[in-house]
Amino acid sequence: MKKTVVSLALAASLSLGVVGSPATAVHVPEVHFNQGHFDQKVVNKIDADKIYNNIELLAKQPRVAGTEAEKLASQFIKKQFESYGYDVDIQPFTFYGYTPPTSIELNVDGYTDELAPTSFTYSVNGNVTGELADAGLSTKVQLEDVDLTGKIALIQRGEISFGEKVLNAAEKGAEGVIIYNNAAGALNGTLGEHNDDYVPAVALTKAEGEALKASAGNSATLNVEGAEAGDRTSQNVIATKKPTNKKKDTGDIIVIGSHYDSVAGAPGANDDASGTAMTLELARVLKNVPTDTEIRFATFGAEEVGLIGSYHYVSTLSDDEISSTIANFNLDMVGSKDAGDLIMRTVNGQPNLVTELAQNSSKKLNGTATPYGQGGSSDHVPFAAVGIPAALFIHSPSEPWYHTPEDTIDKISKEKLQDVGEIVGAAVYDRARFDNKGPKPKKGPKVKATHEMIFNEAIK
Repeated sequence: MKKTVVSLALAASLSLGVVGSPATAVHVPEVHFNQGHFDQKVVNKIDADKIYNNIELLAKQPRVAGTEAEKLASQFIKKQFESYGYDVDIQPFTFYGYTPPTSIELNVDGYTDELAPTSFTYSVNGNVTGELADAGLSTKVQLEDVDLTGKIALIQRGEISFGEKVLNAAEKGAEGVIIYNNAAGALNGTLGEHNDDYVPAVALTKAEGEALKASAGNSATLNVEGAEAGDRTSQNVIATKKPTNKKKDTGDIIVIGSHYDSVAGAPGANDDASGTAMTLELARVLKNVPTDTEIRFATFGAEEVGLIGSYHYVSTLSDDEISSTIANFNLDMVGSKDAGDLIMRTVNGQPNLVTELAQNSSKKLNGTATPYGQGGSSDHVPFAAVGIPAALFIHSPSEPWYHTPEDTIDKISKEKLQDVGEIVGAAVYDRARFDNKGPKPKKGPKVKATHEMIFNEAIK
């Protein structure tokens, strides 16, 4: 079946990027590719049913970083790699983690409609009662002459990060914070990191927040219980395919990667059991194919709390390994039937070896080259930070149940899985096979990572 592809007109008008990020330019340059050998045996072996079945097994429950469920997922991944004939490395690491609240209550005098507050990552516990105060965007300028002592600040999303909003309100005396969305839909965010100066903070939808503004001046009670923060352990799971013939070893390394953790409450079928299951399938398909390049299949833990697993992996690489790693194909959210079309995102928005290879393969397979644009907040960021050419494969715009309990197996499209698997599998093999005549590797610029690149929309 012919794959769904993005038209040039649509590519130029895509309005959302990774996890709903603001619009960035999307580029579809003229593609020049080798018209010679294109081995169909890799493409023909990609089996969307196998990917789908592994997604279903992984997405039985949320896989929050540092929990037993995440560890069980890592053991499943290890067994799958081993079943294909790989030796597997487990790469443990420790991080400062967070367990979300078990209970949140919000009541406002005179407000009779139901409220459904949710937590931010790194929200703290507390039981506070005080006057509800409209604090606008909670910027330092807006709060310069405002006294929030003993009050619960009602704050609109936008302009600055969620963490800054909470700290600014707390600095002016607020005992609690409510942040409401500035667009339709749930607000799923993070305060970025633990901070002893945080006060209890919860999120509301745009409709809830705007309706609540009429109750400013009334007494409100906010109770957050069960949140925990402290050291956690996670792990990366890595299988490596060495070059078939040592005499023809190029010394190059290609990394195909994905994260296998999810956010609290979300089974994470698309985010990112889809990418993990596709990484497993590509490992299966490529296992016995002759190649002159080392291929590493890396599944990362603790992505959702700051790309911690992929940062750890990159930090363990020697200078020689960094120089030898010519490409990182990052698979994150590659199967939702309710998301948009396939797009690639590089941290700086510029083409690199990954985008060139994938545009070559998608042009051959679909007749149209997959477009690329700018975007961070996934595991390609640490690779780009050390100059390794890297790109994220994702569908844009994101599905409406991103980071929600509705991210379940029934939302997965086998057609999209097949499409992305073929494009990436063909792109990797086209570079890793003997005597390839495709684009030549060259190191990219080092791109310094910022909070925005790591978390993107999640922090503000």
